[in-house]
This record gives sequence, structure tokens and C-alpha cells, in this order.
Amino acid sequence: MVVYYNEKILANNVKIAGNFISRLIGLMGKKSIGRNEGLLLMNCSSVHCFFMKFTIDVVYLSQDMHVIYKETIHPWKVGKIVKKSSHVLELAEGAARSVSIGDNLAFVE
Repeated sequence: MVVYYNEKILANNVKIAGNFISRLIGLMGKKSIGRNEGLLLMNCSSVHCFFMKFTIDVVYLSQDMHVIYKETIHPWKVGKIVKKSSHVLELAEGAARSVSIGDNLAFVE
């Protein structure tokens, strides 16, 4: 899946984690994440980086895919609990640098 913001590509290889097990496992076990890769955790409002080997950018999204918060999380750290967050997009470190609070993300298969 491709993710767009402001008519620009944010990531072009995003997978969806839509159930409890896929959200729980997330990116654990991976050695790295590519600059254009990501994981969209549906119906999720917080994340952790336990057992992970790399730092990620985390974009918290509203139900209608507006950016409401973003942060960078290091291995073995817990992300912020963001009220009104419905989905979370995990990206490579630095990939969300140009995304701003209020941007609307579009996901295209």
C-alpha cells in the first residue's frame, strides 16, 4: 500500500496490521525497516518498541486519517498514549520528518 500526504508519497510499501496478533507482533523480529516501508496498526492508539532493534517514527492518526501527533521511539521504550488516536503508522526513523500535525494521509492499494 502507498501512503500519500499533501500529494507526496510518504511510504510506498506499507503493510496493515488489522488484528490483535499482527498488532502485537508489529515490527518485532525485524532487523531494520526500509526508508519507504511502514506498518499501519488499525484500531490502535499506542505502541511500544520492546524487543525491537531499531528506532522508528510513529504517526498517530484520527479515525479519518488526520495526523494528531508524531514522535520518534527508540528500542525498549514506550510511546505516548494519545487520546483520540484511532490508528498508528510506524515508519523508518526520520521518514515522518516532513509530516505535520493536521495533515491528512491517504492510503492507496
